[in-house]
Amino acid sequence: MTTADDIEAPASRPAPRRADLPSLTGARWWAAFAVFVLHAVVFLPVYPFQKSELFATLHRWIPMQLGAAGVTFFFILSGFIIYWSFPAGGSISGFYRRRMLKIFPTHLVAAVAFICLASVPLHRLVVWLPNLFLVHTWAPKSTTLGGLNVPSWSLCAEVLFYASFPVLLPLVRRIRGDRVLWWLGGLLLAILALHTAYFLWAPGPKGIANAFAPRLVPGDTSPNFELHASPAWFRQPDIPVQPAYWLSYYFPLSRLPEFFLGVLAARMVSENRWRPVAMTLPLAALAAAYAATWVVPVNYKMSALLAGPMTVVVATMAARDLAGIRGLNASPRMVWLGNVSYAFYLIQFPVMVVVTRYGIGGHRFGFAGWLGWTAVCAALSLAAAAAVYRWVDVPVMRRFARRSPVRSHSESSFATP
Repeated sequence: MTTADDIEAPASRPAPRRADLPSLTGARWWAAFAVFVLHAVVFLPVYPFQKSELFATLHRWIPMQLGAAGVTFFFILSGFIIYWSFPAGGSISGFYRRRMLKIFPTHLVAAVAFICLASVPLHRLVVWLPNLFLVHTWAPKSTTLGGLNVPSWSLCAEVLFYASFPVLLPLVRRIRGDRVLWWLGGLLLAILALHTAYFLWAPGPKGIANAFAPRLVPGDTSPNFELHASPAWFRQPDIPVQPAYWLSYYFPLSRLPEFFLGVLAARMVSENRWRPVAMTLPLAALAAAYAATWVVPVNYKMSALLAGPMTVVVATMAARDLAGIRGLNASPRMVWLGNVSYAFYLIQFPVMVVVTRYGIGGHRFGFAGWLGWTAVCAALSLAAAAAVYRWVDVPVMRRFARRSPVRSHSESSFATP
């Protein structure tokens, strides 16, 4: 998840400022919070509650695709805002500099926190070094995929997005204006074809069951470590992952079309080719697609069904902002929550690790206990995210992101996990 601030144009030819889109900033919070809710279900080892029928029911109603929907939103939003904020004649070197400054400082803070809190064995480089450099999702091994701060996997895809954007932008700009919608539809068909190929030919689960479930250990007393943060996890020489699941969810190239859905949608909005209609129909379409994820194989649950409606939601919110139609997501409080959502997304798992180790572990809890510890994690994660945003993200961007003191609308902060 990274912010899509503008790239500074050469000082002699400042780029015209495009309008701010506060609703998109505020909406980031809901996506980050959806990821948090899923992680609280899966990564807080509250026993014996997690072994109860009540928990099984809760897990059926809060499945893996809830968090996956949040990630799909961030990937599409990332493409939208990157295109929206990139001026004609913008500096490509400045673009890369700003993207790395936006990704890595907060990522490294969360990674170091996790290393300390989970007592990660530093002599096992395979566990943490690929994660620090954000290349760990290119290999289908859970030893590396889940070796450090779990949510950071999406940043590997973001690095690819940003690397490819300046290269493919000239092709995007060559598309005739009246053909952009056709290209957008073609990308959606390509996503469906890609996931169908994974379903047909890649080894992995073929049923519709939820493939993302808590990893339980014996006993009814809460352990001191969730499995992905336990010493036993770090000691294992290799942890395989199903190829179909890795290709559908983690593999960066598989997620690249979602980014360019956002790019094409941004071009349509910027050229006034997207009407600022009411949000009722886009949200209804998204809800219907989300409901359909319960009855399709795992390859389609994560993004294939949600990408189209999510693109419509993002573009419609942006068009409404441009038309001056502002709702809840554009309020100052929601914009602030959106600004800290990147740090919130990354710091939540280290917070869950420390809460498990020093609060949950060694005790027994029911549903009320799980709900209480979830609230504690949410509050601590939000407080830590606010601190990281204020004392790391903002100072780094102000000090290093721009070559000149000229203020542009690059001050705006649109973030994606």
